[in-house]
Amino acid sequence: MKIDDIKQVLILGAGTMGQQIGLQCAIYGYHVVYYDLSQEILDNALNRVAKLGSWYVAKGRLTEKDLSCALARISSTPDAAEAARDADFVSESVPEDPELKGKIFGRFHRLCPERTIFTTNTSMLVPSMFAEATGRPEKLAALHFHDLRANNIVDLMPHPGTDPIVTEVVHDFAVSIGQIVIVLHREHSGYVFNSMLSSLFSSALTLASRKIATIEDIDRSWMGVMHTPMGPFGIMDQVGLSTVWTITDYWAKKTGDAQAQADADFLKQYVHKGFLGFKTGQGFYSYPDPAYSDRNFLSEATAWKKQV
Repeated sequence: MKIDDIKQVLILGAGTMGQQIGLQCAIYGYHVVYYDLSQEILDNALNRVAKLGSWYVAKGRLTEKDLSCALARISSTPDAAEAARDADFVSESVPEDPELKGKIFGRFHRLCPERTIFTTNTSMLVPSMFAEATGRPEKLAALHFHDLRANNIVDLMPHPGTDPIVTEVVHDFAVSIGQIVIVLHREHSGYVFNSMLSSLFSSALTLASRKIATIEDIDRSWMGVMHTPMGPFGIMDQVGLSTVWTITDYWAKKTGDAQAQADADFLKQYVHKGFLGFKTGQGFYSYPDPAYSDRNFLSEATAWKKQV
């Protein structure tokens, strides 16, 4: 497999990141097939992809013609065999569970052509955790995208069993869709940016779960010192609280860390209420006009008397 041999990209999981990745591939000329559990999920996803594309047009990142051509290259199916038939390259964005990822990849190993390269968009897992379960460990690497609406940084992380030629093709593919590739020389949970970000999330969640300060004041502290448009809890809303909770809970149980579990349980309250962040309109903040976007947010720090 060479970069020129990649024509069709299969997106496993049509959630927020799968939608963004698929559209990015279609914009750069690849044919894209979305696969998920039902046609209803896929129809909703394609509507969101079209809206994202229209937003790109409004921002001047695409022309109407470019968007029309990109959308024409996109299709979807809940039929796994149909989705896999002509796939050259797979990008997986399913929940952060190594057993689930291995099971899904194992299924598509039996359905995809032998040439097909597998990539995982996992945020905090490492590919060696489920490489053997994929059936083609030598053709597996992590290719982790960040929010494509805001940046074009992507992490490339092979595992010890990844064929170096596959790593090279994955690198070239990422470049071909307009990404700046950060190559990891060894497996590391959280890659580079997410590794730093997870430490921020952990610190913020611990402060909140221990009632050291309010969510708003924790964000104000970060925003005020770092001069950023949002703080750690605002960022978590953008990432998606279900994703942050799944990762936090997984590692808390794996390590037996009591504080990490308390942090996961703090997040669980929001997830169980359906407060998943920006995508549902409610998380730590309400959207589309979160409190932290108000110009007076930094001047409205919680009065100390409210804490007594």
